[in-house]
Amino acid sequence: MAQVQLLHNETNHNKNFKKSWLAGVGFTFLIAALGYLLALVPGFSLVGPLASAIVISVTYRHFLGYPESIQPGIEFSSKRLLRAAIILYGLKLNIGTVISDGLGLLLLDIGVVIFAILFTVWMAKLLKADSSISLLIGIGTGVCGAAAIAATAPIVKAKEEDTAIGVGIIALMGTFFAIVYTILRPVLPMSDIAYGSWVGVSIHEVAQVALAAAPAGEGPLAMALLAKLGRVFLLIPLCLVLIYVMKRKYKGEDTGEAKVTFPWFLLGFIIMSIVGTYVIGPVLPVSDGILNATDVLTTFLLTAAMVGLGLKVDLKQLRRKAWKPLLAMTATSVVLSVITFLIFV
Repeated sequence: MAQVQLLHNETNHNKNFKKSWLAGVGFTFLIAALGYLLALVPGFSLVGPLASAIVISVTYRHFLGYPESIQPGIEFSSKRLLRAAIILYGLKLNIGTVISDGLGLLLLDIGVVIFAILFTVWMAKLLKADSSISLLIGIGTGVCGAAAIAATAPIVKAKEEDTAIGVGIIALMGTFFAIVYTILRPVLPMSDIAYGSWVGVSIHEVAQVALAAAPAGEGPLAMALLAKLGRVFLLIPLCLVLIYVMKRKYKGEDTGEAKVTFPWFLLGFIIMSIVGTYVIGPVLPVSDGILNATDVLTTFLLTAAMVGLGLKVDLKQLRRKAWKPLLAMTATSVVLSVITFLIFV
């Protein structure tokens, strides 16, 4: 009789867990969809659905609290769906194009990534800013915005709250710089192609690069995206370097918290990059419609994952922790823009 009761309780527990899981995932999807709707509103349209969804989720947490009853599904979105989005993001990287057409820009991209990370961390120390958030936004500034932050956060053992804050800051500042670039373009003493290269090596997100470069025409836009692809490509070696650094940092420590594990989703990112470069198109023709749908799915999954992270952000902590890293990133972005401008002018 006791065994029957135990089995019954276990069955009920599994059913409740499944309901909680489905409700949690569905909730993150709902907020992500609302983020897309909010991104249609003037003003929010400039920052995009990802940042808009974070705003909604942080606001929800502030006024209604964290929805503990559906935590399993929220955790799934913030971790598993995040990794799935990073893997699919690999399709955006055409390795062949970077190597064949953008090798010169790639060398400059390496300098950009190193400078952005080191300068942001240095500025953060001067300002006594939160070191975890500052490192993440330095990586996002140098590489490819939110995707780079999401990919490297588990490696550097950043808190999920810090990851969400970093993504919010990078979306805000990247959009601001993209708008400023667009306004300044007509009066800048540089060719359209040089302008495109400048945009690609200095602006944060791929979407923000497209926003700033598109008004200059198709040629400058292609050059901007090529330069940006080089920075996305550098996410792979950067992750490997960070793994090495973290292993050395925790060498000799046996605690579970100190253990540095290889982010296997990075392997998926590499595989998808290879598939996108050497399989899709050359071997397996795929329509533009399917590729566009995959791109939309990738962005939506990343947005849903950011909702899960945003729900963990305490607005009071955000006010206390975010403004100094924001100052550090602003200084980095300004200096980076000026230096790279002088290279291309």
